[in-house]
Amino acid sequence: QVQLVESGGGLVQAGGSLRLSCAASGRAFSVYVMGWFRQAPGKEREFVAHIDWTGSMRYYTDSVKGRFIISRDNAKNTVYLQMNSLKPEDTAVYYCAARRLRGSSRSSDYDDWGQGTQVTVSS
Repeated sequence: QVQLVESGGGLVQAGGSLRLSCAASGRAFSVYVMGWFRQAPGKEREFVAHIDWTGSMRYYTDSVKGRFIISRDNAKNTVYLQMNSLKPEDTAVYYCAARRLRGSSRSSDYDDWGQGTQVTVSS
């Protein structure tokens, strides 16, 4: 099990940028696939991106490709989500999650979750 704490959310104008961080503690962080998900009010939680334990394999949902970048620093037990060219439809609570083995876009495949951080994009 790994404990996750997100930070970096906030209010930003459309077109702006934010960088989310997710700090992990507990078991060896480097063996985990890390994912970012988001949930807007009244909507289901949706996949945003995931990254393998080496940091070399990254996968994004179509709506954020070319705008968001997921990365990780295993020495700091931290995963990041750089969000650029933000749109009002990116407004949501953003969660990081961890699982072992392979990456997945299904939230049910992830074992450990952070508490979330709010991102609000104004038009």
